[in-house]
Amino acid sequence: MAIFTQRILAPADHMKFLVIQQKMIGDVLASTIICESLKHHFPNAIVHMVANENTLPVLHNNSFIDEVVVFKNEYRNSKRAFYRFLKSLKKTKYQAVIDSYGKLESNLITLFAKADQKIGNRKWYTRWVYTDTVTQVRIPNDKIPLSVSNRLMLLDPIVPNNDFIAYPKLYLTAHELQKAKKNIIELKEFDGQKIIMIGILGSASHKTYPPSYMAKILDTICAHCNAKLLFNYIPKQKKEALQIFELCSPKTKKHIEIDFYANSLRDFIGLLSQCDMLIGNEGGAVNMAKALDVPSFCIFSPFIVKGAWHGDVYKNQSSVHLRDYRPELFGKMDKKQIKKNIKELYNAFEPTLFKEEFLDFLAKYCA
Repeated sequence: MAIFTQRILAPADHMKFLVIQQKMIGDVLASTIICESLKHHFPNAIVHMVANENTLPVLHNNSFIDEVVVFKNEYRNSKRAFYRFLKSLKKTKYQAVIDSYGKLESNLITLFAKADQKIGNRKWYTRWVYTDTVTQVRIPNDKIPLSVSNRLMLLDPIVPNNDFIAYPKLYLTAHELQKAKKNIIELKEFDGQKIIMIGILGSASHKTYPPSYMAKILDTICAHCNAKLLFNYIPKQKKEALQIFELCSPKTKKHIEIDFYANSLRDFIGLLSQCDMLIGNEGGAVNMAKALDVPSFCIFSPFIVKGAWHGDVYKNQSSVHLRDYRPELFGKMDKKQIKKNIKELYNAFEPTLFKEEFLDFLAKYCA
């Protein structure tokens, strides 16, 4: 439900829009669909996007974004630097600001930006910041993920009855693709060998499948597919990655590239684009796989709402959640209670619960 007076914009040259999305890679990637939708409805519009410094690689080569307004790390450490940044926003006049983040930083960015319309998610304590507010849908349907539908709803005040649906995409240059193909060929032990990216760890402990269970997943892969497995983790996570490696069978260990590293996020995106599939914890890498149309099998944390990030529209993406098999374990727990009981919930999420779905996925993409 949206709280606003609809203002249908007449086509105009060089209308400017500002889309705000901070937070993590998956969130920023998801909000690029707002930019694409704006360009669809207003082809001559100029679209700017505010994004955190560390997420910029997922925006490169995206033709629906004319300029990225970089939110630097220093703005969080220095109030003076942040204030200078806020004041600089007044230099540009926007037709509308669309705040997809809805936290204090983006509230302030919206407040300082010069715009006729300021659109954000409805919260009682920040309603005064915006001219139009939209109430997020909390209950997912099976088709379109909430991460898509809720973002597109933010356009309702300016594009009523919007039937244009976009999904996040990543864009690689010919050089990046050529470089990635060369690196993947060098990783293969024989022609036709499958290369599987493994999302070995989540972004936090409460989003990470238990090590012993993940090792069983890897053993299952290698029992059914003569593939090379690339562990995706950052250097500070190596200890946890090695722990899972040591729990694998001797046969599986021979298939794992434990010291695989991409030199940059763009290099990782390129390599992922050439992988046959991604398997592992739900997170940023899975969102990137979807945006590259790389098949994926992801394991959701009990803490995350599956319908927020997964839907039937992703035909080559499979996902599993404990609620799919043991809904009674959740009872009436809210998010805080789920997080408090995450260990017990994860322990109940044994690989045997989704063995059939996983084997079907391997049969389809490892053949």
